[in-house]
Amino acid sequence: MKTITLAKTASLLLSNDNFHILTHRYPDGDTLGGAYALCYALRALGKKANVKVNGKVADKFSDFTAIYEDQDFLCEYVVSVDVAAMSLLGDLHDEYCDKIDLCIDHHGTNSVEAKCGIVDASSAAACEIIFELIKELNVEFTREITNAIYTGVSTDTGCFCYSNTTAKTHRIASQLMDIGCDWQKLNQKHFETKSRAKLKLERMLYDTMEFYCDGKCAIIYTTLAMQKELGTSDDEIEGIASIPRQVEGVKLGITMREKEDGTFKISVRTNCGIDASAFCARFGGGGHVAASGCSIEGDLDTVKDMLVKAAMETL
Repeated sequence: MKTITLAKTASLLLSNDNFHILTHRYPDGDTLGGAYALCYALRALGKKANVKVNGKVADKFSDFTAIYEDQDFLCEYVVSVDVAAMSLLGDLHDEYCDKIDLCIDHHGTNSVEAKCGIVDASSAAACEIIFELIKELNVEFTREITNAIYTGVSTDTGCFCYSNTTAKTHRIASQLMDIGCDWQKLNQKHFETKSRAKLKLERMLYDTMEFYCDGKCAIIYTTLAMQKELGTSDDEIEGIASIPRQVEGVKLGITMREKEDGTFKISVRTNCGIDASAFCARFGGGGHVAASGCSIEGDLDTVKDMLVKAAMETL
C-alpha cells in the first residue's frame, strides 16, 4: 500500500465520486463514527457516498442509522475506515477484498491491501484522522459530523482514560465541543448507562475470572450458553474487555467471547507497557500496544490453554 499525506488524501476524495465506505466487522464507535462522518462530509461536497456496515450495529449507535439513508448509484471508489487487516472485512471481504482504493486507519500493524492509504499510529482513533481530513476538505462541521467524530474519539480512548489518549485527542474533543457536539448525551450513553442484562452479564463474568502468572494475567470469558441464558445482545457484551485489566496487579487482561462460527473473539488489554499487539500477533491478530484482538478456533478449554501458555511466555 502506498502511503500518502493528508493533503493527497483530500485531493483524491475531491477528484473521485460514488463512494462506498467500509467499516470493520463487529463495528465499534470509531469505525462507525469515522465512516459516517466521512460519508456526511462527502455528501456535503455534492458527492454520492454510502456506508457499508460490516455486521449488526449495536443499539447504542442507533443515532447513526436513524438519520442515514442509502443513495442509489454504482460504486466507483472504495474507502476503508479503521480497518487494520483484510480479515476484518468479514462479510464484506469477498466483494471488496481487491477493490479498496483508500485506507484510513490508526493501527501501526495495518496490513490492508489498498492502492494507497493514510495510516497514523500516533492517532488515538481513526476519527482523529477523519477530523483533520474534513478540515482539509473545507467542509462545515455539522452536528451529525461532530457527534460521529466525538463518538469515535471518546469510545476508542475509554472516555479519554486509556493510554492512547494524547494532548491532540483533547484538543480535537475541545474543538468538537466548541462546535456544538452533544458530548454530555454521548458520554452518558456510552460510559454511564448500563442495561440490567449487562449488569447480570458482568456479575457472571466476574465469576469466570481466573488468574495466572502470579496474578499478572487475568482471563474472563462468555460462552454462547451464557449469552443465551441472559438474552444479552452484542450491545450489552460490548465494553467488557476492560474488566480484567482493572484488577490490581494485572498486567495482561484477556477476554474470551464465544462466537457462533466455532471461534472465540479474543480481546487483550494491557498495563505497564506489555505489548497487546505482539501478543495477539501470535494468533494472527493485532491492534495497539495496550489494546488488541484476534480470533482463535477451538473449544473453551483448548483456547484458554493456548492463551495461558502465551501469557506465561509474555510475562
